[in-house]
Amino acid sequence: VSLGELMTKTQVTDIPDIVEEAGAVTPGGQVILDVAAELFSDKGYDATSMREVACRAGMSKANVFHHFGSKHELYLEVIREACRDSSEALRQGQNEGDTVTEQLSAFLRHHLETLLRNEQVSRLVVREVINSSPEGGKELAEQVFFEGFTELVEIVREGQVRGEFRPDMDPALLAQLIISTNVFFFQSRNVMRHFPLVDFTDDPERFARMASDLLFYGCLQNPTDNQRSLSGTGTVQEKSNGMKVHD
Repeated sequence: VSLGELMTKTQVTDIPDIVEEAGAVTPGGQVILDVAAELFSDKGYDATSMREVACRAGMSKANVFHHFGSKHELYLEVIREACRDSSEALRQGQNEGDTVTEQLSAFLRHHLETLLRNEQVSRLVVREVINSSPEGGKELAEQVFFEGFTELVEIVREGQVRGEFRPDMDPALLAQLIISTNVFFFQSRNVMRHFPLVDFTDDPERFARMASDLLFYGCLQNPTDNQRSLSGTGTVQEKSNGMKVHD
């Protein structure tokens, strides 16, 4: 059962009692979340029961339901918590660079570290994104990913305002490329490491540096003023509306 199917059965409500103050999870709520993340990752949604969560957490089933109104709410909060780690990676990146390019490069590195460090729950999140129905995808976008992705897009847009990035570029596309670069590395590294021409899968930090270099500085050795843009008509230097893209 995917999150989308569950959403036709359960209305997501505000989760009570796990938050004492803004951003602070109660100790009991955190124990439940940690246990649930492990069980949902190992066994999947259907095979995980609230009774088992309670047993592994060392508390009663009633206490689990006191923190979370339903298994669905617990499942959604597990995914939310995993995404909070990505938000923290974004904040780390902002603190480590003066330019937007440096900030995004640092975010790419920290985001990849987060995926690899929390491999179990990262796989759960990726699986949910891949398997979500249209309804489930809408719920994930609105309830889980919206804030973090919007913040990332705004940072890219700031790079355009500062003149670091081309103004004709779609900032949401670059944000998606940054995330998808890391997610594909995370998913494929056990296969890619067996290709003789691939020598970066066992060195994630080096991969992050190389990926940042290509994403933010491009792969053309000598870009020319009359290089045509692949995203539309006109040259890279000057689009059809007369807007100068870069020198």
